[in-house]
Amino acid sequence: MSDPFRQRPSPEMMTKMLAGTAGESLGITITELGPDFLRGTLPVDARTVQPFGLLHGGSSVLLAETLASLGGWLCLDPEAGQQAAGIEINANHLRGVTEGIVTGTARPIHLGRATQVWEIRIEDEKGRLACISRMTAAVIGR
Repeated sequence: MSDPFRQRPSPEMMTKMLAGTAGESLGITITELGPDFLRGTLPVDARTVQPFGLLHGGSSVLLAETLASLGGWLCLDPEAGQQAAGIEINANHLRGVTEGIVTGTARPIHLGRATQVWEIRIEDEKGRLACISRMTAAVIGR
């Protein structure tokens, strides 16, 4: 897919957009905006694990939806006043992670006028796939 992004804020600016949100509470940081992807990290710590010490599936899904929602917004015309809002998300948790940082990479699969579909791959620090997720977003606004 050619460059789908109509806006190109810095990763630091996008991380600042998370202030006061669940993403900030869990420590999500946006790290890279590539030619057709958005990447961010999530620490595996007391905020993000379940009682047995594994990265909580909900934390992975929160990272996935945060990246896909931001990516969706980046693909919209800033003058149109539109947003991309998740309407469905699924996730397959493939590998337990107990420490370190996981990295999510969101890529668009479909960018339509009314819906978008995003794939989000979450990997551990060794590059092993821990979670694969897909989110469908509705394009809403004016």
